[in-house]
Amino acid sequence: MELKIKEILKSKGLTSAQLAERIGITKGALSNSINKNPTLSTLEKIAEALDVQVVDLFENKTTTANCPHCGKPISIELK
Repeated sequence: MELKIKEILKSKGLTSAQLAERIGITKGALSNSINKNPTLSTLEKIAEALDVQVVDLFENKTTTANCPHCGKPISIELK
């Protein structure tokens, strides 16, 4: 799933350096976290710093999975 942190930063008039400062990490650490596999804790800090919900950080709020019981594809919408 892709994150849309850059778009949120732009809409709020912030830079990634400012976001990193708000959550108490370096800009490089923020970049590594965003581009690799951020932890839920990091996503929560970013969301709080940007005054959004964690789910708002994701590009696609709908995902598909297979039902564990019957194997049919199901669609899950994050709200």
